[in-house]
Amino acid sequence: MTIFVLTGAGISAESGLGTFRDPGGLWRRFDPMRLATPEAFAREPEEVHAFYNLRRRGVREAEPNAAHAALARLEAGLAARGGRLFLCTQNVDDLHERAGSRAVVHMHGELMRARCTACGASRPSAEDLGLGTACPACGRRGGMRPDVVWFGEMPLHLEAIGDALDAADLFVAIGTSGAVYPAAGFVARARAAGIPTREINLAPSDTAGLFDTADYGPATRAVPDFVAEILGEGPVSGSRP
Repeated sequence: MTIFVLTGAGISAESGLGTFRDPGGLWRRFDPMRLATPEAFAREPEEVHAFYNLRRRGVREAEPNAAHAALARLEAGLAARGGRLFLCTQNVDDLHERAGSRAVVHMHGELMRARCTACGASRPSAEDLGLGTACPACGRRGGMRPDVVWFGEMPLHLEAIGDALDAADLFVAIGTSGAVYPAAGFVARARAAGIPTREINLAPSDTAGLFDTADYGPATRAVPDFVAEILGEGPVSGSRP
């Protein structure tokens, strides 16, 4: 069995990391056009660095929750049975990896990496970035940016993601708003291919009507229940047909 799981900000919310579009979310408090575009970085790099340094500190302080741990267990359980979990995340945090997931596809990049705007080199970077940060590859200062996908930039790994989605036996979206494309279109693509679809979320997403089944509630309850169901470890609670 091959399961394609797409995760969004909702899976990390119970670890203390803010979501984006919900009331009180990051984009309700901060203007993304001033902080999350290449133009913003060129215009106000110090302000952009300050925002992402704050977010990076938040990720360092956060711990994976039961939902992250359950998906790591699902990956191992499917592999032991000859199956596969394709874990695609819209999140830029590293909580999936720290929970034990071994293969995570970050379609929006990784906050714990930095990329040089001059030479394109990318490297792990859990510390604050600033105008004085030098690129370890070319030595240039001032051009190191968070290695995340900003508004106006193309998401990463789209070909591999599309191939994995088309080959899946089940598509599951966890903690996503259904408002950000191309990820919001994955459920329609799965349905068109005849792949069963399932939503796990705190509340119905913008694309809730396209899912065959859904579990609504905290991710730390709903995701472990889902994993237990798939691995045959016990009944799942709170689902609707």
